Amino acid sequence: MHLELISFNRCPFVQRSVITLLHKQSAYDITYIDLAAPPAWFLEISPFGRVPALRVDGETVLFESAIINEFIDDVTPGTLMPADPLLRAQNRGWIQFGEQCIGDQYQLGNAKDEKTWDDLLERTHRNLGKVEAILGAGPYFNGEAFSLVDAAYAPLFMRYALVREHLDVMSTEDYPRLRAWSDALLALPEVRDSVVENFAELYRASIRDQGGYGASVLTPG
Repeated sequence: MHLELISFNRCPFVQRSVITLLHKQSAYDITYIDLAAPPAWFLEISPFGRVPALRVDGETVLFESAIINEFIDDVTPGTLMPADPLLRAQNRGWIQFGEQCIGDQYQLGNAKDEKTWDDLLERTHRNLGKVEAILGAGPYFNGEAFSLVDAAYAPLFMRYALVREHLDVMSTEDYPRLRAWSDALLALPEVRDSVVENFAELYRASIRDQGGYGASVLTPG
């Protein structure tokens, strides 16, 4: 089975799928596109016009990172989802909630003024607090076993770590379990290797280029 992941080099949702592929040691190719000017062939195969998309054997196309990741998990040895149906459903719910947290993070960087920033930061902390409250002893979401929930949140944690010197959104004091989870995930090779080589520079530049209040806080100077 040939897997081709179609990507944009800063997308956290693509990164979720790369982490899953690396963790499952699955062979794949990756094709980068410019989302500001997506090629016509991509728009033909991606109903939402967004990444990631996974082309299987050059024909069938899957879209949405959570669905792609479950497919990867299903067709490779081992499993990254709980066997118990209730726990599996709970995992899916928190994967979905991770999209909200990533959305909060993105909007913080795009905040144009202080009022918008304050409102977004309040919502960000409210949502991070919900995740903090559900976590157990770790080191991963389900305890000792790495799961698709971990793959879903690692991109969020990586981006907060990259701006931590200017604003520690997820401090150890306020979010001890979240921070411990973040530290465990960011130490994994499949997470470290899930981004392009110059990702830190690209990510900070993408915030700085917004030129608003959020950029002045997260990437001053």
